[in-house]
Amino acid sequence: MSSPKSSTRPFSVIVEGNIGSGKTTFLQHFNEYENVCVLAEPIELWRNCNGHNLLGLMYEDVKKWSFTFQSYVQLTMLQQHTRKTCCPIKLMERSIYSARYCFVEKMKQDGLLPDASAAVIDKHFKWIKEYADVDVDLVVYLRTTPEVVYERMMARNRAEEKTVSFDYLKAIHEIHEQWLYHKNLFTLPAPVLTLDANLDKSVILEEYMKYEPYILNKSMAVNA
Repeated sequence: MSSPKSSTRPFSVIVEGNIGSGKTTFLQHFNEYENVCVLAEPIELWRNCNGHNLLGLMYEDVKKWSFTFQSYVQLTMLQQHTRKTCCPIKLMERSIYSARYCFVEKMKQDGLLPDASAAVIDKHFKWIKEYADVDVDLVVYLRTTPEVVYERMMARNRAEEKTVSFDYLKAIHEIHEQWLYHKNLFTLPAPVLTLDANLDKSVILEEYMKYEPYILNKSMAVNA
């Protein structure tokens, strides 16, 4: 079976990080450029799948809804990866990779996702990687501490996040660190650019501007 992957896709960047790491602020900054297609995490789709708030259900009862939610996340992230654009650069908030490597992995570790369910998601994931055009060119890792993101999460007060504990954020942080910073957990889909996302919002834009040449494909001196 031949692969339908395209050789003409845009320069594709995935923006990864913990809950509250500043992904929205990052995307808002780059959304000002006309040649950049910015795709936010499809949270509204997760809140309304034919009238069902899968995000809310998952936070209410993770063990019951983990497979349903992560299956839908995988589908919607695949749609993001394969969405057509005329722009030469595409920035995505999270990806099919972090969905599998961070959040599904955490559910597996905690025993919230049965082995059989995890196997189904993994089979879908491997097929998608082989036959769908989900290749990316750069990973931007917004690196934060669990303490900082917990404070931010409490301040923004999203309804679905009220049950998210500090311990959960710490565990998700550790998985991101192993995958994207220490690079000893799972394969990397692209070179990684790590930014200090602990910085206050008043100065973080300077950090983004410093690395714009890498993010906008003007210079690619990033080590995998």
